[in-house]
Amino acid sequence: MLSKLFSASTFGTEAYLLEIEVDVSQGLPAVSVVGLPDKAVKESRDRVKSAIRNSGYEYPAGRITINLAPADIKKEGSCFDLPIALGILASSSQIPSEILKDFVFLGELSLDGKVKSVKGILPIALFLKNSSVKKLIVPKENASEAAIIKEIDVYPIENLKEVIYLLFNFLEKKPLRLEINNLIEKKEYDVDFSEVKGQYLAKRALEVAASGFHNILMIGPPGAGKTMLAKRLSTVLPEMTDEEIFEVTKIYSIAGLLNKETPLITTRPFRAVHHTTSDIALVGGGQNPKPGEVSLAHKGVLFLDELPEFHRDALESLRQPIEDGKVTVARAMRTLTFLSNFLLVCAMNPCYCGNYMSSFKACKCSTSQIQRYRRKISGPLLDRIDIHIEVPQLKYEHLTAKKEEESSEKIRERVEKARKIQLRRFKDMGIYFNSQMTNKMLKKFCVLDNEAENLLKMAIQELNFSARSYDRIIKVARTIADLAGLEVIGPEHISEAVQYRSLDRELF
Repeated sequence: MLSKLFSASTFGTEAYLLEIEVDVSQGLPAVSVVGLPDKAVKESRDRVKSAIRNSGYEYPAGRITINLAPADIKKEGSCFDLPIALGILASSSQIPSEILKDFVFLGELSLDGKVKSVKGILPIALFLKNSSVKKLIVPKENASEAAIIKEIDVYPIENLKEVIYLLFNFLEKKPLRLEINNLIEKKEYDVDFSEVKGQYLAKRALEVAASGFHNILMIGPPGAGKTMLAKRLSTVLPEMTDEEIFEVTKIYSIAGLLNKETPLITTRPFRAVHHTTSDIALVGGGQNPKPGEVSLAHKGVLFLDELPEFHRDALESLRQPIEDGKVTVARAMRTLTFLSNFLLVCAMNPCYCGNYMSSFKACKCSTSQIQRYRRKISGPLLDRIDIHIEVPQLKYEHLTAKKEEESSEKIRERVEKARKIQLRRFKDMGIYFNSQMTNKMLKKFCVLDNEAENLLKMAIQELNFSARSYDRIIKVARTIADLAGLEVIGPEHISEAVQYRSLDRELF
């Protein structure tokens, strides 16, 4: 007997509806799974067999054929266990197949029939919002993740028996409903800029970076506070919009990194990547493409400490995500796109020993060694980093000063004001920050007065900036002017922006 029911899965960051066909016929006992299943899907036959028997039902003794359609897309994961088990029960006439047609089923089965959580529920729920089937049965642990989509009915279940009782209306269970506004809470950060003594130039540069979403590189000796500053950058970034929350949560759902108690990512991500990370782990991909660190940092901060220690292939792979705000992974079957609009924050020592800028220790590196260390970072990558700043070691009197430092909340207020100016400026243009401006937008929105134009011309000629550096300087100057609430870019804004190009000015 043949039975059909619906499930769903994800490919990249997009979801698709899956039809599962199960046929139980006479013959020697065997199970055949077709439709490009991976190893986890093939192993489901053993989990399903034990789950059916331990739930008090009979596992049919015959030939079982399971087809996962469409057959041209690779199926992976354990989320098909539950629909396969229900399909076998329907094909063996233990439950009527008619009661399955209005639902989409997802869940991994344990051997005793319990239903375990799976990945990628949110993109599936978003997909079902516009489909003909709007009833979703999912593991209890994933229910809150899907229930934030108002247009579908989500039923949380704990075991195989409970699903069957629900389908037969033996169990009264209303769809789970969650209000998104109740899930968005003001985040109390564990760190704050008020904890950072001194480093006023670095703090100012980070404020500019946060306001215009400009990539930033901090250069300084060990112990100067580069990592401490980077970890506090997310505390001054503008609060996320509802659209941004769904974009980020969707990526984390696919990666299986969502907290079961908080189904939404409501604060901007901060991803600190180790220097041994491979290029695939950094930008995503693999045999079955998955989002990498650049996508997990979408709408947040990607922090690369000890930048010259990263593999060159990994660093060069960042060039496209930084420029385009997305990663395209091409495979024979399909081309996938992962969003990766992140704020890149890098930190590095000025030389091998780290003491080139130190006021306390002598540098032991030769000029050629310093140049060799710096050349580990390519020019094209440096051109894509808008701000380069020096973070010197603090003196004792700065560390012990009693002066109260400015808090993250006060800095965030200024950042929010600059952000609102940019949102008004770029309304209906598809961008949100000054760093995303095209050349056409630069001419329209970045008006320099005569003194500012002369200063920029002199800086370009004397310091030998590249064409890309020229654009970056104007974009940063636009952000500095926004922080000051000014429409026209003045010489003070250009001079500060030029100051933020340390590596271009041959200081190291």
